[in-house]
Amino acid sequence: MRNILKSTALTAGLAIFSMLFGAGNLMYPIKVGLDSGDKFIWGIIGFLLTSVLLPVMGLIAIIHFNGDYKAFFYRLGKIPGAFIIAFSMAVIGPLYVMPRIVTTSYEMLKPFMPDAMTGLIFSLLFCGLTFLATYKESKIIDLLGNLISPVLLISLSVILIKGILNPQVLTTTNATTWTIFADQAILGYSHLDLLGTIFFGSIVLSILKSNIKDGTDYDLDSLSKTGMKAGLIGCFLLGMVYIGMALLGAFYGTGLESSNIAQLFSLISFKVLGQHGAFIIATAVAMACFSTIIALATVLAEYIQHEASNNKLSYTQGLLITLGLTMLVACSGISNLLWYAGPIINTIYPLFITLTLCNLGYSYFKFKPVKIPVFATLIFSIYLNWSSYAIYTNLF
Repeated sequence: MRNILKSTALTAGLAIFSMLFGAGNLMYPIKVGLDSGDKFIWGIIGFLLTSVLLPVMGLIAIIHFNGDYKAFFYRLGKIPGAFIIAFSMAVIGPLYVMPRIVTTSYEMLKPFMPDAMTGLIFSLLFCGLTFLATYKESKIIDLLGNLISPVLLISLSVILIKGILNPQVLTTTNATTWTIFADQAILGYSHLDLLGTIFFGSIVLSILKSNIKDGTDYDLDSLSKTGMKAGLIGCFLLGMVYIGMALLGAFYGTGLESSNIAQLFSLISFKVLGQHGAFIIATAVAMACFSTIIALATVLAEYIQHEASNNKLSYTQGLLITLGLTMLVACSGISNLLWYAGPIINTIYPLFITLTLCNLGYSYFKFKPVKIPVFATLIFSIYLNWSSYAIYTNLF
């Protein structure tokens, strides 16, 4: 089994990279470089601290819980843990992140599509392709690690290498170093990738276990080490690509400061490659968007199958429900949903960070307190976000 797991670590690592690298990951690093300009170093450090370090922490934490996210969250108690898991699934699933991926993908791919391609048609096609890619769960790691991730990395590498080897004038900014650092840290924080690694890590370990044919050769320690290596490979690649894309934003962003953030990657990529590079640009966008929604759909389908329906529904039925809801939300006023969901997510997300830190402390140092730190974080987070709740008064 050790040889099997050793050969699987790279494939799983590439899969985790492609799971995490979605549509937003094409936009935000470029925005970091554009906003940071000649203070690039401080901007990218702030961004990496929250967009890469937090996911690494989540990955290490979930591996110490053997990929069991229920055990991870149930340290808060069964009822609070179940509530937070359900909330997480709603956020990363059909009520927030997945529809955001669909609509963002549409905006980013619009320059490469015919005028007849409406948002509704695109959503149907996108969700349909996602179903075809995910209905055989055991093949997802191979699909992401052996096909989608290499194509994504190759297309991105062409753009990054060409752009970095032929840099234009570095943008300048009047903002202070601290402002740049803090703003980009907040931008990286908004990725919500900590949630991604907790649930994606769980899926990767689950699939690795299911692919071991000989139950007598089951070695939990080797499996955990393989999961750790895979996650670190994925997060390292994520950080390297972020740095390269931020450099593109810093060197090619002049004149694009007021552009729609969803169009930044395409606009800068055309600057780097010209019109003849359209195929490469479209490929990078499509692979980035497709890879993350595949992973999220898998997580949600498993949750519906095993937890929400208590195995009364199949994985395929859970997948159909997830993608059907995603398509409906994506086609019906998602902008309002994102607007109203913002304060709630900003309030709850710090809880995940605190819980992750507590669980890491428990795994390494037998640090047992968890409920009080998480509850205190919730109270403080509500206090900090209190003014933003005013938008909910319009609902009544």
